[in-house]
Amino acid sequence: MSEPKETKVEKKKEPVSYTGRRAVPPNVSNDDEDEVPTMEIFGVIPRGVNIKDYLEVENVELYKQRNDKNKKEHHTDRYYNNKLIIRRGQKFDIRVDFNRPYDRETDQFWVEYVIGRYPQQSKGTYIPIPIVEELEVGKWGVKITYIDGNSVSLSIISAPDCIIGKFRMYIAVLTPYGILRTARRSDTDTYILFNPWCKEDAVYMDDEREIEEYVMNDVGVVFQGELNNIKTRPWEYGQFEEQILDACLFLMDKAELDLSGRGNPIKISRVGSAVMNARDDNGVVAGNWNNDYTFGVAPSAWTGSVDILLEYYSSKLPVRYGQCWVFAGVFNTFLRCLGIPARLVTNYFSAHDNDANLQTDVFLDEDGKTNTTLTKDSIWNYHCWNEAWMTRPDLPVGFGGWQAVDATPQETSDGMYRCGPASVQAIKHGHVCFQFDTPFLFSEVNSDIVYSKAMKDGSKVVQYIDKTHVGQKILTKEVGGDGPHDITDQYKFSEGCEEERLALEAALMYGVKKEIRDELQLLSKLDTTMDFQEDNAVFGSDFKVSLTFKNQSPNLYTVSAYLTGHVVFYTGVLKAEFKNKSIEVTLNPLSNKTVNVNIKANEYMSHLVEQASLHFFVTARINETRKIMAKQKIVVLQVPELHIKAIGEKIVGKEMTVVVEFTNPLKDKLQNVVLRIGGPGLMKTKTQIFREVQGNTVLTWEEKFTPRRAGTRKLIATLDSDALRHVYGELDLEILSAA
Repeated sequence: MSEPKETKVEKKKEPVSYTGRRAVPPNVSNDDEDEVPTMEIFGVIPRGVNIKDYLEVENVELYKQRNDKNKKEHHTDRYYNNKLIIRRGQKFDIRVDFNRPYDRETDQFWVEYVIGRYPQQSKGTYIPIPIVEELEVGKWGVKITYIDGNSVSLSIISAPDCIIGKFRMYIAVLTPYGILRTARRSDTDTYILFNPWCKEDAVYMDDEREIEEYVMNDVGVVFQGELNNIKTRPWEYGQFEEQILDACLFLMDKAELDLSGRGNPIKISRVGSAVMNARDDNGVVAGNWNNDYTFGVAPSAWTGSVDILLEYYSSKLPVRYGQCWVFAGVFNTFLRCLGIPARLVTNYFSAHDNDANLQTDVFLDEDGKTNTTLTKDSIWNYHCWNEAWMTRPDLPVGFGGWQAVDATPQETSDGMYRCGPASVQAIKHGHVCFQFDTPFLFSEVNSDIVYSKAMKDGSKVVQYIDKTHVGQKILTKEVGGDGPHDITDQYKFSEGCEEERLALEAALMYGVKKEIRDELQLLSKLDTTMDFQEDNAVFGSDFKVSLTFKNQSPNLYTVSAYLTGHVVFYTGVLKAEFKNKSIEVTLNPLSNKTVNVNIKANEYMSHLVEQASLHFFVTARINETRKIMAKQKIVVLQVPELHIKAIGEKIVGKEMTVVVEFTNPLKDKLQNVVLRIGGPGLMKTKTQIFREVQGNTVLTWEEKFTPRRAGTRKLIATLDSDALRHVYGELDLEILSAA
């Protein structure tokens, strides 16, 4: 007889209990609300008493219109948002209208601000503000400034370290039998932001021009291209545009940053660098470096951050696609929108150092040709990240100021794809022991390129070390203009100086791995040099490159050189080889010799990826001494620009026409050409698709728009097609106020 089957009894799922340190559930959403009682009764109300017979609030006036003094004085009048937006640590005014005149002797009321669920005074999520005689800097307070009949005018000051976010506001009146509160009203919701004008705020800046640039400027410049051929493109940050502030607050909810930590710019910038990319948390932007953007928008086609943030805020799904400048551009919008001074930075020849050993390896075979099988490391033509301005009370004195934060997903930090904030001062001085991710950023600007010969027996012999190639120039946009501001000296000392040597020693002492940096001293100095130049390289055209060999010795030398040309992604990853040429040169004593190599358009055009970057690598062996010379050169082909003109009166509220023109530089037709144009304060981004643009023809596109904001504004246009990318145009307009 078989045994009876065991009957499975389903257990009821126990509710989650929060005990000990988790006695209160996590409070990670600005939008979640707890119901706040309008009447909070003390015990039993005696018969015949109507609590509403006491002082009652009939209206609250927040002076929240764009031209009202609160928004003007708090520099928030540029936000397209009809709520009150203030900056912490600074006074603002409101008016409360009661049902009868206020009596100082018998009536008692206060102002309350609440954020999130489970509000707690100890965590700063419930803020009751009492009436005080005088406001005190550094503390919340409310002062009565004027009484007129039933109306009481109040001046309120917030704490300079309070939480950043959207607060619900209540007026509470004390009666003998309980507390009477105003009902929940969304029109009294108040946004509180960081305040770089406030000396007590962690993001304080003392230069008004820098605040205007790094907080208030809603357009910027991205530096791309190559060190000797720097390209610029405009980027619309649009931090004041409609719904952007709510979208940025939502990102902190998405990152599950506890509300109590949202007054700290260190925490906000760190979680921000993680939530900007989609790698491990379905953050804002999905990265794509493979040149296939079939299921999204090519990174080069975006005009700025606004469309990306609004799409993510609406769909809650990662937006396709981005690369480093897109991550940095959107991150800059996030930081500036919240009031944290921020700027976008470009590092030319940026090392992606997986193991932070300050070394990028290039392997050559015994003939001096690059061994592509062994050579896995790559140097990015350029890499963009951000800097955010803040104090660093967690570090020793002197390491506040600019902090490097990088949202491009490269390596994990504490289990997530994020990087920073790392003190730029700490990077410069080699103090890589200071959090966060300082060793990685130190390596990005300080790695050596080590050329080694891979022998057939498996051994590797160092041939040449280039200590100056990586981090040659670090640029950001200048204050008050669109030109470059060189900040290389803020990240590193001059090569070879005593301070540079000490910074390296500090980095090594604090744990950066050292492999063969000193082996250069074992290599004898070369008495022959090699230089590489290219002439005007235009997209779709032939051009030439020139190799110049200089013999500085009294000896006759013969040189065997190998030139290879690859199409590369800007990250330094090779896509395809299109040129391979052997060169033999005889060098007489104390002489120079130049060799020209012609590059045909039909050699590279079929392999091109976006940014039209060609990577030339030359190795040369001096046959008599067996010494190796090596040179890398990035050639960025010149692509056409978009030409923009505006027709009509440049006045707020008056319709204008914008005309975009593009000339196809190729003999062949371009297919599926997408044009975009937009500009903060001028027009929301508009898109137009042209199925075909014939070779060597002009494309014209007209659109209507109505300026919404006076002052110097910028229109930004992009063109995208499978065959041609990174085509931009911009136009500055001076818009006048309506009469």
